Amino acid sequence: MKREHFVKVVEEALDSLPQEFRSRIRNVAVLVEDLPPTQPSPQSGQQRPLLLGVFHGVPTTKKSIFDLPTGPDYIVLYQKNIEAVCSSEAEVREQIRLTVIHELGHYFGMDEEQLKNV
Repeated sequence: MKREHFVKVVEEALDSLPQEFRSRIRNVAVLVEDLPPTQPSPQSGQQRPLLLGVFHGVPTTKKSIFDLPTGPDYIVLYQKNIEAVCSSEAEVREQIRLTVIHELGHYFGMDEEQLKNV
């Protein structure tokens, strides 16, 4: 999938979130990159799950008005990894949606255990 189309699907996923969640998202950028910088190459023989996305920042549950500004929080989606775990455009769309929701869960302060139930 071309990057422009992938980004459009990400935007659609964000727009499809319920208004009650969208209204609480503040100062969060969503970026798309090909691969995580530390992902081992397939030739290295290391077998671990592909990283589909990551949240960088301070969860809203940990923020304080006394904190020094650190710049915007951001979510990175890894396009090649998402495409690698999907076999159709419909699956890519659904995986993007699930990954965005998962990473926004981290933004809202949820840990991996809590996100398993979402």
